[in-house]
Amino acid sequence: MKNPKEVLMKWVEYFNNADIESLTALYAEDAVNHQVANEPVKGIGAIKEMFENEFASAEMTCIVENIFEDGDWAIMEWKDPLGLRGCGFFKIKNGKIVFQRGYWDKLSFLKLHGLPIK
Repeated sequence: MKNPKEVLMKWVEYFNNADIESLTALYAEDAVNHQVANEPVKGIGAIKEMFENEFASAEMTCIVENIFEDGDWAIMEWKDPLGLRGCGFFKIKNGKIVFQRGYWDKLSFLKLHGLPIK
């Protein structure tokens, strides 16, 4: 079984390669991904669809600044090449992500990627 930090490091690798299949496989069937700027996404199918939509609309890169592990949790501070910063919290059970919460500035993301402000 992989510890939370190892799972998160794989998540970053797959995210940076836009490898949606491998990325989605890291989640439990009933996982919840809640990026606080958006509504929570529930279930592995909906999470896969979210990643498909996000990677289709913007080129994203996660540069790890810090990773911390505490029990079932892996916590990451990150930045991207355009200057956006954020943090993510990943609860891992049996080697799978069961809950993820991310904090980042949605307005800055939309502006940096030239996307419509909703």
